[in-house]
Amino acid sequence: MRVSKVEACGRNKSKVFLEEGFAFVLYRAEVSDWGIAEGEELSAEAYGRILQELLLPRAKEKALSLLEVQSRTCRQLRERLTREGYPQEAAEKVLDFLAEYHLTDDAAYARSYIAANKGKKSVKQMEWELLHKGVDREMIRQVFEEEEPQDEQAARRYLERKLRGQRDISDKERAKLWAGLARKGFSAEVIGNVLGEIEREA
Repeated sequence: MRVSKVEACGRNKSKVFLEEGFAFVLYRAEVSDWGIAEGEELSAEAYGRILQELLLPRAKEKALSLLEVQSRTCRQLRERLTREGYPQEAAEKVLDFLAEYHLTDDAAYARSYIAANKGKKSVKQMEWELLHKGVDREMIRQVFEEEEPQDEQAARRYLERKLRGQRDISDKERAKLWAGLARKGFSAEVIGNVLGEIEREA
């Protein structure tokens, strides 16, 4: 493996690029200690040692510190480690370590997310957000079946916030409320039911 570029990043770190592309980030003193320089060869043995001795422990520490702040999906951790300059190989090994000790669990993340948001967001909106966070679609479906989130309850809360006790709704206001609920992913059936309930209370 030949080093194609060493690029300064931040005050005391450097990005190291191999012919294949970006490789990793090290402190500048480490770049010097390992004899990494543009145009020079980096042996497979040296790369393996850098991975094991420097990158993996740091990636593991970074992932654990992120999980201390809040729970995250595997994709979120992978993307964050990659942004921090860790090679994909290091990120995957860290994720394997976290899974082995049950420190990451996308199904548990989805259950927690749904429990915190049901009654506030529609099923469709929660599904989209969980997919965006990297939770598998089939896993989301299974968790929804377990949790049974209440779309009508969430839609009702949305309307209560918007109406602030008002019950006499004009056609224009009704259309605006309908559009707002539709944008949040509520079905026409749910919107019709909840708006009808509100109007009957007038």
